[in-house]
Amino acid sequence: MLDRRQFFAASLFAATALGAAPRFSNSLRAQGFPSEEDVYFDPDIPVLGNPNGDVTIAEFFDYQCPYCKKNHPELKKVVASDRKIRLVMKDFPIFGKPSVYAANLVLASAADGKYATAHDALMNTPGRLSREDVDAVLKKAGLDPTDLYSKYKKNRSHIDGIILRNMAQANAFNLQGTPTFVIGRKIYPGYMNEKALKEAVAEARKS
Repeated sequence: MLDRRQFFAASLFAATALGAAPRFSNSLRAQGFPSEEDVYFDPDIPVLGNPNGDVTIAEFFDYQCPYCKKNHPELKKVVASDRKIRLVMKDFPIFGKPSVYAANLVLASAADGKYATAHDALMNTPGRLSREDVDAVLKKAGLDPTDLYSKYKKNRSHIDGIILRNMAQANAFNLQGTPTFVIGRKIYPGYMNEKALKEAVAEARKS
């Protein structure tokens, strides 16, 4: 009999095998898969949207990913129009050191309740980012990058732990890039417009 962790993993695998995410068709490694709680309810990751929503969208993303940035306004529209969606952003910094630096500072901003401000500021930038670009964007948004980096260093094990858990989950799911969405019991790789996101949420509610 499958336990809850295995059921979640098996459901995700079945969805990919049926065509929801054809790039994720490797054999199931049930024992190594994260649970539903691991993916959707990591207590250390800030929740956007409705914390008590009936459907959670988890997005694996990178602050330098152009398709993540293209997807961001579509995702915000869906969350704003549907007040029953929980949104958790899973930093998956695969574009290099500036991505890790950006993730560290944005996660550090959560201590002051500024996560959404910092996150939106960086997602609304075009193209690739340097460390200096990250600092400039956050300053323009009214945040102090030096202070945020200091907060990161004080909470380094906590913030590094978030990113390491996200990376482990992405590796367990054999994710090939960003953005990748996990909604309900399905994995959706790549850009999803507003219509596609709403359809995925509706399907998750039915199941």
